[in-house]
Amino acid sequence: MTRIRRGYVARKRRTKIRLFASSFRGAHSRLTRTITQQKIRALVSAHRDRDRQKRDFRRLWITRINAVIRENKVSYSYSRLIHDLYKRKLLLNRKILAQIAILNRNCLYMISNEIIKEGDCKESTGKI
Repeated sequence: MTRIRRGYVARKRRTKIRLFASSFRGAHSRLTRTITQQKIRALVSAHRDRDRQKRDFRRLWITRINAVIRENKVSYSYSRLIHDLYKRKLLLNRKILAQIAILNRNCLYMISNEIIKEGDCKESTGKI
């Protein structure tokens, strides 16, 4: 029985994996078995950290908004601002609010003051 030469398929698979791991250091970019382990590990980390990145950015936006809002008024906070925005049905997400807070603080102050004024007017007239 003749020997079956299947080097082409195997070599193609290994080179594809090697290209993925070409930037890794040491044996992680040279040894096939180690490369496959590191590839799996890298992909797992990437998948996990995509969700973590969303979480971290949301925390950052909330912190930025809260810092700017508390500078303006002592008793006003992030949670009250978001609550009032939802009550007034203003659709501004946290990313946009954080950008406004950093680039144009006066605009955010105006938004928060308008919301507070509307709330005070409605409470004094009894229409809530």
